[in-house]
Amino acid sequence: MNPVQLEIFRALFVSVAEEMGYALRRTAFSPNIRERCDYSCAVYEADGRLAAQGDHMPVHLGSMPVAVRRAIQAVPMGPGDVVILNDPYEGGTHLPDLTMVSPVYEKGQPSGMPLFYVASRAHHADIGGMTAGSMPPSSDIFQEGLRIPAVKLVESGKWNESLLQVILANVRTPGEREGDLSAQLAANRTGEARLQQMLGRYGKEQMQRAAESLIEYTERMVRKRLSDIPDGTYEALDYLDDDGFSEEPIPIRVAIRKRGDEALVDFTGSARQVQGSVNAVLAIALSAVSYVVRCLLREDVPANAGLLAPVQVVAPSGSVVNALFPAAVAAGNVETSQRLVDVLLRALSQALPEAIPAASGGTMNNLTLGGVDPDSGSAFAYYETIAGGMGGGPAGEGDSGVHTHMTNSWNTPVEALEHALPIRIAAYRLRRGSGGAGRHRGGDGIIREIEFLADMDVTLLSERRRFPPYGLQGGANGKCGENVLIDEGGEAFLPGKISFRARRGQILSIRTPGGGGWGRPSPMGTG
Repeated sequence: MNPVQLEIFRALFVSVAEEMGYALRRTAFSPNIRERCDYSCAVYEADGRLAAQGDHMPVHLGSMPVAVRRAIQAVPMGPGDVVILNDPYEGGTHLPDLTMVSPVYEKGQPSGMPLFYVASRAHHADIGGMTAGSMPPSSDIFQEGLRIPAVKLVESGKWNESLLQVILANVRTPGEREGDLSAQLAANRTGEARLQQMLGRYGKEQMQRAAESLIEYTERMVRKRLSDIPDGTYEALDYLDDDGFSEEPIPIRVAIRKRGDEALVDFTGSARQVQGSVNAVLAIALSAVSYVVRCLLREDVPANAGLLAPVQVVAPSGSVVNALFPAAVAAGNVETSQRLVDVLLRALSQALPEAIPAASGGTMNNLTLGGVDPDSGSAFAYYETIAGGMGGGPAGEGDSGVHTHMTNSWNTPVEALEHALPIRIAAYRLRRGSGGAGRHRGGDGIIREIEFLADMDVTLLSERRRFPPYGLQGGANGKCGENVLIDEGGEAFLPGKISFRARRGQILSIRTPGGGGWGRPSPMGTG
């Protein structure tokens, strides 16, 4: 295809994924999806290769192709069918992330192979398990909630009511879950309709050729960028604080072997899978590598299967970066994914010292709340992540109070929180001075203080409470985060991973890490 045609089809395919996201957000019930935009949508070729994605959540988008391929292999799909899954060992990430996959046929095509697939993934605020919000400091997958293999939720346009009732019977907020599932279905139907319109206008041969050409183009651009990086082996080591059961730090090691226009990313030497929930499945490791490869590209290159075509990933089976059943994985998606990015960028900083920024906050600061609202008498379950500081870099200072790297969610507005939950936000401000010093300072983290207006269950899964975000090229580290419970008895510092029963009147203060600084400060003391 000529460049003009290629750009037109790139915009068309991306617009399908973006419109799916708009439909999902507008129709969702939960604040986590409606306000925080914790969802992702994408378009896939008939063989399951990623053709285009929306600018949604990197940790979802990089891992979702594994789930889509599994759905295609496991369940034959006809017109009107929708397959759902969340099993981490079949392409899922952690159990709250529910993925829906739908085939796309030409209008009037009653049988045969689908021409494309569309998929949506959304983080549901509860999917059962031992704690409200389904993000517990767990020791196996069974404690984390309902595990769903690839199975039809919708067949020939009709809900599988038996399966739907099983799902709703295992969650704390069934009305909200049903609403969010319906929103995902609406997103998939939107994607199907738009692709069918494109097929009607351009024909299947041109559409399929366009998708293939976009993937080939991205691969060429990745190979060109890799060829600009000096050949060599670049190694790095970083640590997770702990797994919530032991205080032992958990090493994650990488060696990037770059030769010509190809690279091998080898995580050999990383810790074996652990008791706690920081284990990441293989899809997460692939997602982190895909994200970092995309960050290396200077141009606005289409995000599709071509990103990883010249890159081989080695993640030892049974390790913390490729955990096996029945490992606990709730935090692997949100916390270990961030550390994978940190260690990859640290390794690449040896090859590209003037291009790689210092570490960002390195944690999603996961918070879940659950209980019974004393005013309405109804159950509630809520999940959110809290922003931190971005690392300073060669281009300038890091931003403050933003979600970085593998998360791309929004900050939840105070009004939305207080409307949905029996809580009051006692403080919400930047954590001044938490970013590392340097020629370009790291961004500051956030202080969010939550006053509980009722007794409720609280779970925290957070990192960078012991090992700070690193500075680069002479910049200082960012400050570690802190979790503090405040009541009439004073302040009590909490571990990074904990589940507890909060009492009415207590205040939880979450103080998130700042980003690392980049470059040595100037002799005049500025920066």
